Amino acid sequence: MDAQPDLAVVEAMNTTGLVVRNLVKTYRIGRRGTVTALDGIDLDVPNGSLVSIVGVSGCGKSTLLAIAGGLETATSGTVEIDGARIVGPGPDRGMVFQSYSLYPWKTVRENVAFGLECAGWPRAERDDRVAELLGVTGLSSFASLLPRELSGGMRQRVAIARALAPGPDVLLLDEPFGALDAQTKRAMQEFLLSVWHRTATTILLVTHDVEEAVYLSQRVYVLAARPGRVRSAIDLPFGRDRGPLVRRDPRFLDLRDEIEDLLTTPALAEEVAS
Repeated sequence: MDAQPDLAVVEAMNTTGLVVRNLVKTYRIGRRGTVTALDGIDLDVPNGSLVSIVGVSGCGKSTLLAIAGGLETATSGTVEIDGARIVGPGPDRGMVFQSYSLYPWKTVRENVAFGLECAGWPRAERDDRVAELLGVTGLSSFASLLPRELSGGMRQRVAIARALAPGPDVLLLDEPFGALDAQTKRAMQEFLLSVWHRTATTILLVTHDVEEAVYLSQRVYVLAARPGRVRSAIDLPFGRDRGPLVRRDPRFLDLRDEIEDLLTTPALAEEVAS
């Protein structure tokens, strides 16, 4: 990456951010009673940081993100942003899912502007904000196109720009690049790092891709399944200004292997024990 974080970004990272404490989520399953999806989750995403959650399918990653987004309620425990408890959806959080969730009849510009229209932004301010984000996300030349005229990676850029439009404190990403081919996924990873640097937005990313988590993140939370709980929180040593050569760093390879081992061997041991 090309620029060092400015003082405002460094100061932001020293504040609270997104904090999850002793989070529990249970579901009632017919006459079988309840199933615990998440059990005692503690998680910290400092302001200005990029943090990932990895885990096997069914460990509750997406459920945790949905609770942070206010789309689901916790059975017990708390989720807070800068000390304010989350009780539902709000403009302080933007969400992006694996599916693009764009309005097919709206242009790129109209999709990005949609949330601002709903929030009652004045036309001039809305146009300025949309133009800014189209520039940040490299979409200015595609503003008049419809989603069907874009590649998968470009559609996901639109979804991220739309989520960023209201200026959320936290951007929640649920497998945003999971449906992309390998080459496009790497390009989108570089794009996400660029957006993170330019906007200083706090980002919480859920991904199945361990290498993606290690490459993008400052911290990786590894969730164990049945029920979902934090097995390990790993801080990464690569700094904010990383580039593709990080993937060749022996530390990168060691951390990738360490996380993959956490996702496989312990889970198998627990399965045998149960």
